[in-house]
Amino acid sequence: MVTWASALAWRLRRHFLAGPTASSVEEVVGRLVAVPAWSGDAAAAIGLRLGEGSRAPDALAAALAEGRLISTYGFRGSSTLMTPATAAVHLPLRCAGRQWERASWRSHYGLEPEDWPRLRATVRDALSDGPLTQAELAEAVMRDPAYAHLQEAFTHRSHTFLKPFGWHGDLRLDTSGDAFRLRSMADVPGWTGSVPLDEAGPRAVLAYLAAYGPAGRDRVHYWLGEGLSAGRRRIDGWVDGLGDALTTLDVEGEEALCRAEDADDVAATPGSDAVVLLPGTDQWVFGAGTADAVVVPPEHRVVATRGAALALRGGRVAGTWTTGSDGPRVTWFD
Repeated sequence: MVTWASALAWRLRRHFLAGPTASSVEEVVGRLVAVPAWSGDAAAAIGLRLGEGSRAPDALAAALAEGRLISTYGFRGSSTLMTPATAAVHLPLRCAGRQWERASWRSHYGLEPEDWPRLRATVRDALSDGPLTQAELAEAVMRDPAYAHLQEAFTHRSHTFLKPFGWHGDLRLDTSGDAFRLRSMADVPGWTGSVPLDEAGPRAVLAYLAAYGPAGRDRVHYWLGEGLSAGRRRIDGWVDGLGDALTTLDVEGEEALCRAEDADDVAATPGSDAVVLLPGTDQWVFGAGTADAVVVPPEHRVVATRGAALALRGGRVAGTWTTGSDGPRVTWFD
């Protein structure tokens, strides 16, 4: 039987929070699969794992500018940092729900499913000459009279209508200047489009367990289901179809999925009492989910959900912290 102390110590290493740090921004983001750009402090979360936090903002900005990272509408429909390779695997899962085909979308936006391919091509053409603001993109698209009724949809501050274009890989987000802009994915080095869904699903399961395993099947559903709306039946099919690539560990009486190649390493990793101070909304917590009682004590879930800066002991949330004049000040839970 494996202990959770060993499993979490192994996971700390995989997160670059114990042992060797990462060598690049994209190595951190690629390992974590996704880093939220809409909340928390992405640069701090990445810098913590680089071991050179003071340089992280510049390194992050350079990676985004050069296309080594992208910002797009990803998990939970919010802006997310991913590597292009990770986006190619996970965006198809978000498309699988085909939200634009729902009756409510068809009625509200006046578009039928068969209208989307030409509209997507129009958006790609509009962005081919460089990044555009929402208003500029709307103006370019409106030149086709068939889309004159979509002015408000393209410019609405919720970005709801724009998200399927991100999920399909038609656009990405650009926040490098004074104004929020949208830009093409075509100029991202190495981007060749999304992976077919039946190939992407199993790869996404393995990517999750590579960073957040060992984990119960419910955690995989949380990540790919609640996060990307991939669908419970699909997710179960992907997990079951991986066969010998996965194994199930007994972790203190709980069944936990693990990549077969990691099982011996997990079992051999000694537990740790290492203290790690996380920035708010860090992927250590939100990748597992605040409902994961192994990482977040249930009585302190509200604090974690609200995005507090958390202190870990041995991988478990054990307190909160703030920055004082003499350094970090930790308030440990009773």
